[in-house]
Amino acid sequence: MIISRRSAAAVCGLVATLAVGLFPPAAAAADEPAGKPVPKVDLVLDVSGSMRTRDIDGKSRMTAAKQAFNDVLDAVPEEVELGIRTLGADYPGKDTKVGCKDTKQLYPVGPLDRTEAKTAVATLVPTGWTPIGPALLGAAEDLGEDGDATRRIVLITDGEDTCAPLDPCEVAREIAAKGIHLTIDTLGLVPDEKTRQQLTCIAEATGGTFTAIQHTEELSRRVTQLVDRTADPVVNPVATEGAASCANAPQIKPGLYSDREKFSEHRWYRVDVLPGQELRASVSVGADRAVDKDYGVLLRAVTVHGRELVRGAESGDGRTDVISSGLRYPKADVDDDDEEKDTPETVCLQISNSFSAPDSVQTTPGLPVELTVDLVDAPDTASDVAAFGLGRGWWLLGTMVLTGLIAGLLWGWISRLRLVWSN
Repeated sequence: MIISRRSAAAVCGLVATLAVGLFPPAAAAADEPAGKPVPKVDLVLDVSGSMRTRDIDGKSRMTAAKQAFNDVLDAVPEEVELGIRTLGADYPGKDTKVGCKDTKQLYPVGPLDRTEAKTAVATLVPTGWTPIGPALLGAAEDLGEDGDATRRIVLITDGEDTCAPLDPCEVAREIAAKGIHLTIDTLGLVPDEKTRQQLTCIAEATGGTFTAIQHTEELSRRVTQLVDRTADPVVNPVATEGAASCANAPQIKPGLYSDREKFSEHRWYRVDVLPGQELRASVSVGADRAVDKDYGVLLRAVTVHGRELVRGAESGDGRTDVISSGLRYPKADVDDDDEEKDTPETVCLQISNSFSAPDSVQTTPGLPVELTVDLVDAPDTASDVAAFGLGRGWWLLGTMVLTGLIAGLLWGWISRLRLVWSN
């Protein structure tokens, strides 16, 4: 959304270039904290035969996972080292001893080459068993035990372990007992009750979380959120209380916030966005009790006058533990001499949910809400997903308008020519 290019930027670039020439990188690095631990994440993906099942947005579970991985890999922070491990990707036979060793490191934990990692994931085909226990042990080795770096395993599977007696819950407890700052988060793709119980046990053993996944975008958002949390593990949610209207909403800054929201309630928060910044927000609403089958969550960014800027929404049916949505709103930059250069725009964030519950379920306290707010430099072009407040479809709308205009002109010319010829 930033349109102008100022000469000052060119001058700054020249000065920066000269500075690099005069002061070598080693000298600059001397000012950096020495030996700062590098956060590490290992994504463990189930590639067993059941991942062929087509029940996620009309696609197979494997297709949904690949699409989500592409989104996640694009969003990995530069400071995070990431790896990918598979389970059940290679052995299609019936030999238990062989099938329960079928786990390998697809992409080594380290600085991320996004193209190489995406290419590796694209080659995966649902094949064999579900050796979760051995995969967790392998992932712990991938991440190592040296230093105080934050380590996180994100396990994505659609079924329970098929390689007993190596109990994955016991494996998780053994990993936690080593005290190596390693957390295991589990995500179940359309999980049944046994899978849900086992994945919850694994996560709780290391202080991690379990999330039931029903949709592709839900998987992308949750994994991205967990990777981001690894990059900044010391952030604890700040308790806040949203208001019933934007006018009375609390003013919040970039950070992680927790709240409680009643069933089918709207809550408001206010964020100041400077010209040249992009607001990124995501929200997760947890179903910590029995809820009715259909539900959804809405996150909107609007002006103080009520004009919608952009929205994100997610819905589902069946049992769930958490449902998430997110949005991005870039604020156009202005010239340096513009009086509004340092004048922020107040953006109102509205969080709404459409949860309901049977009469027998206690509705108080409200559902747990986790809101993440960040402000980053806005993109240099107007091709952003929130450009003009039209979301992802603005370019399609523009194309349709242009196509209709051209078609109308051509039809008019053809009609005039036919009239001339007929005379």
